Amino acid sequence: MDPVLPRPRAAAPSPSSLPSPSSSPSSSTAVDGCGCPDGPASRDAGSFSRRSLLKALGIGAMTLVATENVHTQVAFAAPGYTGDVLVVLSLRGGMDGLSAVVPGGDPDYYRLRPSIAVPQSSLLGLDGTFGLHPAMAPLLPLWKAGRLGAVHGVGLPGASRSHFAAMEDMEKAAPGTSLRTGWLDRTLGTRTVNGGAAGTFQAVSLTGSQTPTLLAGPAPELTLKKLEGFELKGPNNDVERARWTKAYTALHAEGPPTVAESGRAALAAAATLSGTLATTSAGSGYPDSDLGASLRDIARMIKAGIGVQVAAVDSGDWDMHAGLGTGGGGWMKDKLAELSTALAAFDTDLGARMSGVTVLTISEFGRRAGENGSGGLDHGHGNLMLALGGGVVGGRVHGKWPGLAASALDDGAVASVTDYRDVIGEVLQKRCGAGSLAEVFPGFSSAGALGLVRAR
Repeated sequence: MDPVLPRPRAAAPSPSSLPSPSSSPSSSTAVDGCGCPDGPASRDAGSFSRRSLLKALGIGAMTLVATENVHTQVAFAAPGYTGDVLVVLSLRGGMDGLSAVVPGGDPDYYRLRPSIAVPQSSLLGLDGTFGLHPAMAPLLPLWKAGRLGAVHGVGLPGASRSHFAAMEDMEKAAPGTSLRTGWLDRTLGTRTVNGGAAGTFQAVSLTGSQTPTLLAGPAPELTLKKLEGFELKGPNNDVERARWTKAYTALHAEGPPTVAESGRAALAAAATLSGTLATTSAGSGYPDSDLGASLRDIARMIKAGIGVQVAAVDSGDWDMHAGLGTGGGGWMKDKLAELSTALAAFDTDLGARMSGVTVLTISEFGRRAGENGSGGLDHGHGNLMLALGGGVVGGRVHGKWPGLAASALDDGAVASVTDYRDVIGEVLQKRCGAGSLAEVFPGFSSAGALGLVRAR
């Protein structure tokens, strides 16, 4: 596969400028009228309205679309970086946090979900209030060991319940500003190592052709579909490879300095990743899915010691307006089993290296507290974030639990009582060596640390 050089990104259309997703070819309509898939028949197209819409506009896959439901981006650090590798796992579609870390000790949960509630007797590690969904059994040992933790009632103030707008808002993390960059790009841009800027060619994208808003910004990126086959095509021996490399570099030297540097960086990245395959084995135990393959590749690069600093994975198919599953089964069970198996395999694969890795899950919004007439859940607000890693203070739910009483809900949804930037900011500062977060989260005033992670 040829290295793909960075190119200027087209600005994503604003949600207000896009045609209504309700014109999608789906034959059914969600209860809240959002045009999202409303049953298991749509499961193989977790972002169907976005994909069909972009195709109709003739602009192909963009930030909001995940090829095969999974995108992965990887950023490399400059020599000398000593913070954690940060893995951000975006669960696209609005994952229902109440189905994962279940408030089984809250009687309102069973009142609101008479058919889709997970029986209290099947919850794992129930502490009187919260227990894990039984499909998350692969993660139970990590929960008990205090290496997997959670925060409920997380969100962005004033966030939309539209997939388009909510995803964009969370990935920019700059409400009230005109910024079009993502918070991960700004994090990389503010970081210096040993007095110098981070690497010129920091970001590498796996399995996609566009960078998501999380990493949108001035930092260039290298695009490839997978580790295998990423090389400069044509040369079949060292002499020819040297000649091709010289010609490739000379070609880009005629352009602006940033283009010339990008050409050299592309060749260097191809060589580095080729060497990674030769010296580092892939782990086992991952689910046979795009998510499993992405996490396996990330682990492989971390084990190879090539300087992975940030990895961002998008995993779709969490938009469950109908057919979520009764009594803890069905669609949600399958998705949680895949997620849990993949994360447990990732942890096992890295072993002692997990002491320097932190995984965070995010989703654009949560779901409503009460089930709808189709055995599913409509768009809500407050949601769940999971944290996994050697520095995590796990085995518990951190922050304030807003509760599910009628007076505590936000228009029928779990209230957002913790700004998700507080969760991310604590990880960046305690585990990733960040100083001030003023440039990463402009205008944001933190409410203080949650105690989710320990300082390095």
